[in-house]
Order: sequence, then structure tokens, then C-alpha cells
Amino acid sequence: MPSNRNVTVDTKDLVTTIAYLIGVKKHIVEKCFDAECHELLQSLYVSRPATVIRYLCKMRTTLFLKYKKTDIEMRNNLKNLHTLEWYDHENIKALETWGIPVIKANHRSEKYMLDINKLIANHIDAAASLFPDWIEWSYIRELFIIPHYNNPVALKREFEKFMRSKDFYPFQCYIYWTPYDCGSMLMSDRKFLQIIYGLHHDSFEDPSKYRDAAEETKNSIYSFLRDSFRTVIAVDCENSDVYKLYATLKGLDQSELDKIERIYLYDDHHTTVGWQWLDKFTEIPVEHIVIDRVTERKSLVDIVMTAGVCQNHFADGIDSFILVSSDSDFWGLITSLPNAKFLVMYEYENCGRAIKNALEEHDIYYCAIDDFCSANVDGFKRAVLLGIMQKYLKDILYLNGRELVDHLYEEAWIHNATDSEKKAFYERYVKTLSLKVDKDGNFSVEVKK
Repeated sequence: MPSNRNVTVDTKDLVTTIAYLIGVKKHIVEKCFDAECHELLQSLYVSRPATVIRYLCKMRTTLFLKYKKTDIEMRNNLKNLHTLEWYDHENIKALETWGIPVIKANHRSEKYMLDINKLIANHIDAAASLFPDWIEWSYIRELFIIPHYNNPVALKREFEKFMRSKDFYPFQCYIYWTPYDCGSMLMSDRKFLQIIYGLHHDSFEDPSKYRDAAEETKNSIYSFLRDSFRTVIAVDCENSDVYKLYATLKGLDQSELDKIERIYLYDDHHTTVGWQWLDKFTEIPVEHIVIDRVTERKSLVDIVMTAGVCQNHFADGIDSFILVSSDSDFWGLITSLPNAKFLVMYEYENCGRAIKNALEEHDIYYCAIDDFCSANVDGFKRAVLLGIMQKYLKDILYLNGRELVDHLYEEAWIHNATDSEKKAFYERYVKTLSLKVDKDGNFSVEVKK
């Protein structure tokens, strides 16, 4: 089995969502994004907040492109949007069914343009949940809202800009931006983030959010599992990041992971509380082994983990192990079990070249959990943060909300969190804390979830 050469690919989750929302034709969306984001697309199809914005954006783009023709038909032939062939009548009918009034009597193109923009402005925030907390929502929101859309002069200016430069708009669908020839804005999440942050003289600095392990890496892991008789994962919690490991598990085909019998977490009291939550977010059985120290200066995790792996092999008949650790000390364990098969998952900053050379020389596959996309761990992080926050609620009146958020991220060991991510948590969960009174008159602080 070849060793991983640290090849990664750009993700397309964000651009798939944007393409759907702005009204890119369905067959084009599926041609460009279905291969990488099939499950995401299926979820968008059944999401009403997403589909409402999609239908409204489709109407807005069509109205821009057919503005004069629509107005002539309305003026001369008493037509309306639901009787003009270039508008999607099914979309209009669905919006009306959902309680979103579109069709108005005695309307012309100018009034419809104002109405449609107002409807988009009223419903766009319902689509915020489609995007992860780590992205700056205001940058996304701005793409859909025309400033001063109730001003005919502003709308006329946008109409002229769009018609003059529509080839620079993604798939010729209208968004609010300053168009320029950037190639395809929706080519990848990396490019999209670079563009929208750049428009605000900002930059996005966490490549793990838009980068994922290559199929070669994932297929090598699947091959290891298929060639194994019985497999477990052994995790050195002191030398591993729980959020990166979760991102790795989340980024792999769950049907392939069914071959893994159990995850053993060898932990110390000094690590993050996040390890206590892993079993709630994976279908693989998890055994959390917390090792007490004899002296505070010396951890026994590596010793107990070595003994545990040996017991798994000799007593339980486990033939294959996925070791999650960057500690080179486990090379001794690997060489002591010549009849067992190993796959090693490490972190770049904690793993030296020497251990990689040794693994390569013995044809043992290894890969970095850093390579797997971390954009999909919001729910896991949120559960850990809210779990930690519970213990602070009784003293909430004596705390500063923003300082509390910083402390929560620090205690949860969530490193490199963006300001947008912290802001979203503060706005959604700290600012919305409410006082609750039970039937006996006892007060408590309630977290809105």
C-alpha cells in the first residue's frame, strides 16, 4: 500500500449551496456539483428556506433578462408573471402555496422588481442555517440583497450593470456584487471564499475548511478495512485533536466504517472535554478509558494504550489497528506485533520525518487527519461548547458574554476558530439566554437550541 503524499482537493459544499440558492438551472447544478455533493443537493431540494430563495432569485434573474419584454406584455396584452412562458409557473404556484404572495394585479416590471427584492430581503435570513458558523454570514447575505432596492434609481443601476456584464455573473444568474472576470466564482469553495472575502478587503485563513483528503487517501483507508478481518481504532487522546478526528470520521464513507468494531479512547484528565462527546456523534461504539496519573508530572496514556492494543490482538483476536497518534513511541508497539496490521493517522505539527520514514520502509500506510475537511464539525463543536456552558449558567449574571465565549472555545480546545464562528455562537446562544420559572417558582437560565 503506497504512503500518502498529502494530496488534498478543494471542497464544493459552499458553492453547491450558493448555486442552488441563486437559481442555477437544475441540470447544470447536477452536472457541476452532484458527483461531489449528492447528499447536500438532496437536502437542498427538500429545504423550504433554500427553495424559497431559489425560486425568488430565479424570478429576479428572469425579470432582469426579460425586463422590457415582460413590461410590454403586461402593458399591451394584460399578461402577468404566471401567464408568461419565460417564468416558471410551478415555482410561482409553490411560493403562493407557502404563503408568499407573488402575483399582483395591475403590476408592471418595475413594481415586480421591487416586490421580488423585498421578498428576498424578508426571507434570506431563514437560509442562514444552511451555512456553517465559521463563515461570515454578512458576506453571503450581501450577495442576495440589493441596497436601497426600494429606490427605482438603484434598481435601474443594477439592471444596467447586470445586462452590461452578465457574462461575469455565475452562470449568468444575478447576485449583488461588483462583477469582474474571475473565471468561475463557483469553481470551488476555496475560490469562492477568496473572492467574497476579498470583496471586503478581508481574507479567509483556514484552508482546512475548504480542503479535503483526496480520493486516493480515502480509498487507501477503505482498502485497509476491506483487507482486515477485525479492526479497531486506538486513539492517543493526548496527542490527537478530537475535532480533526471527528472530521476524518465524518468525511469517510459510513458504510466502509461499519467494518470498525470499536474506537478505544485512551485519555488523561488534562485533555479536552470534547472526547466525552465523540460517542454521541458516531455510530461506531466508543470506549473511553481515562487513565489516572500516579504523579501529576507523568502521564500513563502511552503505556496503557500499548497494553490495550496488545490485549486486543492476543486476547480478543483483533488483527488490524488504526492508530491515531503523532507519538513516535508507538513505533515500538508496531514492531512488537509483526502479525498485526497497522494504519497510522497523525497530525502534521506533531509528527516528525523519522517516524514517517520508518512507516514507509515497512510499507505501513499513514495519513494526516489535518487533510480531512473540518467544515462539517459545527454540530459537534456546538454540542461541546453548550455542554461546557451549562456549568457557567448559575453565575451568568456575573460574567461578560463575549469573554465567556472566548473562555468556552479555550476550554473546549477549539483552536483557530474564526471571529465569525465565535460571533455566531454568541449571537445564537449567549444573547438568547432566557430566564425560566418552573411550576414551583424556581428560576433557571435556559439555552435556546
